[in-house]
Amino acid sequence: MIVVIRVKQVKVDVRYDNNEELYNSLVRKLKINVNDIVNINIVKKSIDARHKDNVCFVYEVDVDVRNESRIKFDNDISFSSSNCYSFVPSGNLKLSNQPVVVGSGPCGLFCAYELAKFGYKPIVIERGEDMDSRVNTVNHFWNNGVFNPNSNVQFGEGGAGTFSDGKLSTQIKDKNNRINEVLNIFVSNGAPSEILYDFMPHIGTDKLRDVVKNMRNSIISLGGEFRYNSCLTDINIVDNRVKSIVINNSEVIDCDVLVLAIGHSARDTFRMLYSKGVIMSNKPFAVGVRVMHSQDMISKNQYGSYYKYLRPASYKLTYNTSSGRGVYSFCMCPGGYVVNASSEDKRLVVNGMSNYSRDSLIANSAIVVTVNEKDYGSNLFDGVKFQEKLESKAYQLGNGKIPIQLYGDYVKGVKSQGFGDIVPKFMGETCFSDLNLLFNDDINSSIKEAMKYFNGRINGFNNSDVVLAGIESRTSSPIKIYRDENYEANVLGLYPAGEGAGYAGGIVSAAVDGIKVFESIVSMYLC
Repeated sequence: MIVVIRVKQVKVDVRYDNNEELYNSLVRKLKINVNDIVNINIVKKSIDARHKDNVCFVYEVDVDVRNESRIKFDNDISFSSSNCYSFVPSGNLKLSNQPVVVGSGPCGLFCAYELAKFGYKPIVIERGEDMDSRVNTVNHFWNNGVFNPNSNVQFGEGGAGTFSDGKLSTQIKDKNNRINEVLNIFVSNGAPSEILYDFMPHIGTDKLRDVVKNMRNSIISLGGEFRYNSCLTDINIVDNRVKSIVINNSEVIDCDVLVLAIGHSARDTFRMLYSKGVIMSNKPFAVGVRVMHSQDMISKNQYGSYYKYLRPASYKLTYNTSSGRGVYSFCMCPGGYVVNASSEDKRLVVNGMSNYSRDSLIANSAIVVTVNEKDYGSNLFDGVKFQEKLESKAYQLGNGKIPIQLYGDYVKGVKSQGFGDIVPKFMGETCFSDLNLLFNDDINSSIKEAMKYFNGRINGFNNSDVVLAGIESRTSSPIKIYRDENYEANVLGLYPAGEGAGYAGGIVSAAVDGIKVFESIVSMYLC
């Protein structure tokens, strides 16, 4: 008889990571013969780098074994349990029209994918372009400065995550295996299979683009529809229920169910929704700068001499300043680029991006300071106005280019004249400026205090030739749209979802939220 055993804490020296060593470690752990192992399936793979002289991979695996009576079960050894996602639609109200999903970022895309899988034939409207056209438009902007307000790093097929690192790590709790559903859908549409078990999974912006296109084609093959260059400009509401929407101020589409997966940068849509009586509130967020280091320096700090056997290392840093400010690293991109991620004319914002290989030799992440209504005011949209003001300043500081400065000059308050040992990698033109002029004294001092602290964690983190770029201001949505326990807004048929609505932060959590909204819809409506 063959049974499946879940085995945790199976350690393998990173220098000798192969199937033979994994099998040997399992045999020692289970105290069985290698011939008793029929098959193994990796559930999770992480790195233990607490001791720089003994860095190892730590596996969690499912093992098909014979003679399980010989195995002694403990906290690390148990019978395997299923981690498959399962959901059965149970709605009984007939939809008069196809459900409409606004936005084709991860939230909208996964909501539409599940709807299509169960026969609901969603219409996805996207204000930006399809993937290939969007990539061409963004490259043209980076190379020539020609800006498209509806198709850029923030807007277009795939959402803001398309021009990012494609990180798939998340801290959300998941008792219903929705995360596994997200990862399995990614893999079935062309993502590397390692994301199913890697502790810090990522796809990379280059591979993610093809995955998104494959998902789109899967949705279309199931009867779904995609409409690009189609901006939601109005919602017709009758008796507090969605009746139809208006696209590009002209075309009317009837709908009973409207999923708002609009992303954190759709400020015009936020204001339109408010004018229609949709309840929303301000939400705290964070602002700061991108910092760039040598990737080798980061990897050596994290892994010691073992770094050459491993992929480029990442980091996660947090600090509370003496004044009570929270400062943290955000969206760390190993071996990546800093990109001009602007989505509005004469306003500038940056983001980080990495390809799958993470081979640029430069590490970057945002170092951001938390802000709330004490900083920007308590009226609705004061947080949005705060972002807009900072992004306008950044545009002016750089004369339309990314404003940059060496950290040593940032501390001194002088404009840099050139680079030191670190030669950064950018997508988009840059201009040396004094980034102190972006922020008030409290935010500037918070960044500098935190950088000094972070240097105690990663030696060289606040070296004088570290390169800063501004402004990082789209860490999360400054708005939260009300929804009830059924994921519905105060307007019936309206489902705010994902990062833009204030319920997610990152690709996976946004995708999971899209699946939750799908579940709510199909628990009420028949297709």
